Amino acid sequence: MTTNEGGIADLWKKEDWWAVWLGLGIIACAISFFYAGSTLGPLAVNPPQDWTALSRVWAHFAQTWPWYLLLFVVFAAAFTVSTAVMGHKVGHYLPGFTLIYVVSVLILVVSQSRFFHTYSLEAPLVALILGLVVGNLAPMPGWLDASLRTEYYIKTGIVLLGATLPLTAIVTAGPVAFLQATIVSLATWLTMFFVGTRVFHLDKRFGAVLGAGGAVCGVSASIAVGGAVKADKEHVAISISIVSLWALVMIFFLPLASRALGLAPGVAGAWIGTSEFADAAGYAAAQTIASHSGTEAAIQTFTLMKVIGRDIWIGIWAFVLAIVSSTMWEREGANGGGTSRVGAGVIWARFPKFVIGFFVASVVMSILVAAASPGVAGDIPSRLIAPIKVLRTWTFVFTFLCIGLTTRFRELARFGMPPFWTFCVGVLVNVPLGFLLSTVVFKGYWLAVG
Repeated sequence: MTTNEGGIADLWKKEDWWAVWLGLGIIACAISFFYAGSTLGPLAVNPPQDWTALSRVWAHFAQTWPWYLLLFVVFAAAFTVSTAVMGHKVGHYLPGFTLIYVVSVLILVVSQSRFFHTYSLEAPLVALILGLVVGNLAPMPGWLDASLRTEYYIKTGIVLLGATLPLTAIVTAGPVAFLQATIVSLATWLTMFFVGTRVFHLDKRFGAVLGAGGAVCGVSASIAVGGAVKADKEHVAISISIVSLWALVMIFFLPLASRALGLAPGVAGAWIGTSEFADAAGYAAAQTIASHSGTEAAIQTFTLMKVIGRDIWIGIWAFVLAIVSSTMWEREGANGGGTSRVGAGVIWARFPKFVIGFFVASVVMSILVAAASPGVAGDIPSRLIAPIKVLRTWTFVFTFLCIGLTTRFRELARFGMPPFWTFCVGVLVNVPLGFLLSTVVFKGYWLAVG
C-alpha cells in the first residue's frame, strides 16, 4: 500500500469516492427537481417498452433525441472530468465513452422489444453478450481502453441502487445478510486457500488472492488482498480472469436454477448475492429474476447480501491477511523476508467506499418518504424514484458492455489449470452452501424482504 493511500487526496483521486459523489449528485438533483415541482424524468430517457414495429421506435427518437443528446453530455461531462482528475487523459476517454454510449442506446432499444422481453433478455445481459462476441472476435483499438471503466460504472450504479432500497429493509435483513456472508466467506476462502496451497502447491499469497476473489467480491477483493499480501501482479490478473469466467457462468446458471426450483424472488436474490462472484454479474442475474417476476425483490435481497453482507468484508480480509503475510509468510523467506507493521488504517483504506454512498442514498430517500405528506408521497415512486432507476439501468448497461469487451477467453488458457481447479472446488462449496442458507436457514428473512 502506498504511503498516501487512504489520505485526504483519495476523495478526488479514487474511483470509489467519485462513484459516491456522482451517484449522490444524481440523487440530489432528482430530489431538487422533485421538490421544485418538476422531475428528472425527461432526462432519464428510455426507449419504448415492448415495441414490435420500428415505426414506434423512430417516432420515439423523433420526439426525444434532444434528451438523449443532453443525457450523453451530462454523463460524458461527469465521467470525463472525474477520470481526468484521477489522472487519465481526456483525449483517450471521451472518444471511447462516446462509442459506449451510442452502442448502449442501441442495446436499450433492442432489449425493449417484445421478442427480447419474451425471453427475459434484459439490457445488461444483452450488453454482456454483445461485448463478449465483439471483444473475443474483433481486435479492440487501444484508445478504447481508457473508457472501459467497469468498476466505476458499477459502483455508481450501486450508489443509485441505494436510493431504491428502503432503510427498513437494510435494518431488518442487514444483520442476517452479514451473518450469512460471514459463514459463506469463511468457508469459501478456507476451502480455496487450503486446496490451492496444499493440493496444488500454489504460493500462499496466490491462494489468499484466489480465496478472496471467490469469497468476497471478485475483482475488488483480488486487487485489495493482492496488494495487502504483496502478491505478484500476474497472480492478481489470473484471479480476476477466473472470477470473471465463473461470474459469467453464474449469470445464466443461478437464474435458471432458481426458476427451475420455483424459488421466491427474494430467496433467489439472496442466493445470487451469496454465490455470485462479482457485483455486476450478480445484478444481471438478479435483474433476470426481477423481470420474470415483475418485482424488484430479487434485486433488493441480492443487494443486501452482496453489498451489505459480502463487499464490506474486503477491508477486513485485506487487514487480516496483511498481518498474516507480514508476520508469517514473509518470515518464510518470500519477497525478501522480513516483517512490516500493519495498522488498523488498512481496513479503512481497503473498505469499499461506494458502500457508504449506498447507505447514504438509502437513508436520505427513506427519510424523505417517511416525512412526506400523503399527497407528496404518492408522487415519489413515479417522479423521483423512477428516473433514478432508469439512470441506474444506463450505468449497468455501460458496465456489462465493458465487461464483455474486456473479457478474453483465449487469455484464460495460458494460466494453467491448478488455479482454475482450485477455484472450481471453492464454487462447489460456495453455491450449495449459499443455497442452503438462503432457502432453508434464513428463508424467512428473505421472504419478508420480498
